[in-house]
Amino acid sequence: MKIVTADQMRELDRRTIHEAGVPGKTLMERAGSGVVSAMEETFGTLKGKTVTIFCGKGNNGGDGFVVARLLRQKRSVVQICLLAHTRDLKGDAKLMYQRFVKSAGRSSVLSVPSPDSMHQLVRHSHVLVDALLGTGTSSPITGLYQEAIHAMNASEAPTVAVDLPSGIDADTGGTSGTAVQAELTVTLGNPKLGLFLGAGIDHAGRLHCVDIGIPSQYVEDLQLPVELLTPSSIRPWLPKRPASAHKGTFGHAGIIAGSSGKSGAAALSAKAALRAGAGLVTVATPASVQAGVASGIPEVMTLPLPETSDHTLSRQALPPLQTFLQSRSAIGIGPGLSTHAETAEVIRTLIAQCERPVVIDADALNALASHTSLLRSCPLSPIVTPHPGEMARLLGESTAATVNRNRVGIAQDFARTHSTIVVLKGARTIIAHPHGATAITPTGNPGMATAGTGDVLTGILAGLLAQGVSPWEAAQSGVYLHGLAGDLAAQAFGYPSLMAGDLVAYLPQAISHVLHAGAPDREAVP
Repeated sequence: MKIVTADQMRELDRRTIHEAGVPGKTLMERAGSGVVSAMEETFGTLKGKTVTIFCGKGNNGGDGFVVARLLRQKRSVVQICLLAHTRDLKGDAKLMYQRFVKSAGRSSVLSVPSPDSMHQLVRHSHVLVDALLGTGTSSPITGLYQEAIHAMNASEAPTVAVDLPSGIDADTGGTSGTAVQAELTVTLGNPKLGLFLGAGIDHAGRLHCVDIGIPSQYVEDLQLPVELLTPSSIRPWLPKRPASAHKGTFGHAGIIAGSSGKSGAAALSAKAALRAGAGLVTVATPASVQAGVASGIPEVMTLPLPETSDHTLSRQALPPLQTFLQSRSAIGIGPGLSTHAETAEVIRTLIAQCERPVVIDADALNALASHTSLLRSCPLSPIVTPHPGEMARLLGESTAATVNRNRVGIAQDFARTHSTIVVLKGARTIIAHPHGATAITPTGNPGMATAGTGDVLTGILAGLLAQGVSPWEAAQSGVYLHGLAGDLAAQAFGYPSLMAGDLVAYLPQAISHVLHAGAPDREAVP
């Protein structure tokens, strides 16, 4: 499913109306009908319930009038707050207003309401609908619109946002001070990019996309829209398991990880690679760390290596590691290696020489800070998996805030400039290809903000690469499965108690969901 910017959505609407000959009023009717269906699916029957709908003067408000008319037909008690004079309504929005008042009467619409009247209405409502601005936010929200948003956010009744929570920028997910806190956002046509970035993630609540009849070819014609990953999109990429297979069929993943006090990072990565389907996994680690890794995972092989006095990989480890690279199907490098200067030198040499598909994470990324040109010299485009702080170091920035202000753009630019596949971790992880293709995963949750979850991702990606999945497809499917495993684990344990090992434990269920049943409702996670 394509994620679009506000301008791209406007172009889709324009082409649908003027080229496909679908009237704007028909699109508006479909939108309103889809919102009502999503509301009933979420809240059950709304018969006899009081629903207050906040409408602006534009097309988002027109959608709100359709919702009001359809809910009234279902015997809901509908009341509308129109934050404009009726004379300001134009085009399809005016038509939908007229259709509503024809059956409900003008008294059902409160135009230009006072702040007190808005608060009074929401106080006695069961559900609220935000049809104020949609993608039309272009300046700070003040005055009556600000009061309406405050009234909705102060209410105990759930709010349903039509297309986009009012106050959220459709492209950046930012807010200029205030925005609707929705429990459900029903986005129209295609999801908007701002729903997956910044404050948009927190304000959107549960997402539901409504097909309003945009021709699929028009969506395909868009210039590099962002892809929203789904079970059906990644299912074809997951390796098949033929009955005649043996362990060699599914590759040998090599994990270069660990140092004194950080053997767990190596163990988590190795176990995740096995759970992702790799036939064989070997961990290359400092000699003093080897026993700790081996004792925790009997299925994993280990290669003890020469170490520094700080129990990190030493220069003497380079020759056996060079041989190690040549005899493995894919490599994961970085978890728990430390930032020791001698170890960082070894890492840089290995990355420049690696002729196998490789995932570069954690301390291997730190070793590349001020040396990112090495990425362009890699024989194969590597997968790099930075969190915002690591990306900031790669870019020479002082803080992660710079990265978080433009996550999509920075991921795309880094991928193109350094010929890498970028997995920019965080809320709604972003995957970017050197040629410009970009994807976002809807899976994952706040419980995954805990130590070790990145090590698990490295292992999953290395395990998929070892089985012959292409780096681009492995990056997308691995990120989706990683987040889905976290969602399934959180259903069992809740967010605060989630640990990285829980993701490894639930990875088989995540794979099974994708292969057989599709993803569970992630918003049901406690």
